[in-house]
Amino acid sequence: MSYSPRSVEPARLSIGQAIGLRMVDDPLDLRSSVAMVIDQQTGETLFQKNAEAVLPIASITKVMTAMVVLDAGLPGTEMLEVTEADRDTERHSSSRLPIGSRLSRAELLNLALMSSENRAASALSRNYPGGQSAFVRAMNAKAAAIGMPDSHFSDPTGLSSGNVANARDLARLVRAASAYPLIRQYSTSTEATVDLGPRQVTFRSTNRLIDDPAWEIGMQKTGYISEAGKCLVMQARIESRTMIIILLDASGAQSRFADAQRLRRWMTEQLRLDPTLVQAQARS
Repeated sequence: MSYSPRSVEPARLSIGQAIGLRMVDDPLDLRSSVAMVIDQQTGETLFQKNAEAVLPIASITKVMTAMVVLDAGLPGTEMLEVTEADRDTERHSSSRLPIGSRLSRAELLNLALMSSENRAASALSRNYPGGQSAFVRAMNAKAAAIGMPDSHFSDPTGLSSGNVANARDLARLVRAASAYPLIRQYSTSTEATVDLGPRQVTFRSTNRLIDDPAWEIGMQKTGYISEAGKCLVMQARIESRTMIIILLDASGAQSRFADAQRLRRWMTEQLRLDPTLVQAQARS
């Protein structure tokens, strides 16, 4: 068989990789360009690496989407239809929600948070008072209200690379989102089965740590587009302390989860040795 070099497209660099963030060393040899751990109760920063870098956040965006939906107080039982307007025409990503599907607002919110369904997030925003443009304005207003000065939202799904933030802003996002019982419930669900008319379809969590008994996760969200790399935000209990963990632009499919494990082991060891836990900071 003849080989043509045109048959293989080169992998696209994430923005973090392109600007050299993956070259920054850190004490734990993390594979994520950006990392941050904050004690939610005290606000103390326990670990940080490139925490001020503003990068695309991919489907972490859906956490803000969920807050805007819930703030609107719209009925969770209302049935909404997935339409052609919800099809991804930017990246042409696949979806397990066929056009024409009808699900309740609560079901769509669950799928958006748990399995990162882009059509679910899009349908939720379209059915907001004033439509999707009003929804995006509400996302940016909410960001300002909870203290995210370095963030901007362009769409409700995270498919746009115009959804950007740094680790400090995302820690504020996680803190605010963790106050919503439904965000905690849906984002930590392991699976959900929905009726799509002729058949039932089971959706599963995009975060493999949800099923790990070593973790006590209060809320979480994963994300990926090529510009953002693999991303993960979580609120988790570690040694009886509630921690916010931010990981952006991980280099491989499983690296963000491996980095979270490294951070959890490091924090467990440090907290057992010294409950005050001195900061560890990467060179930048």
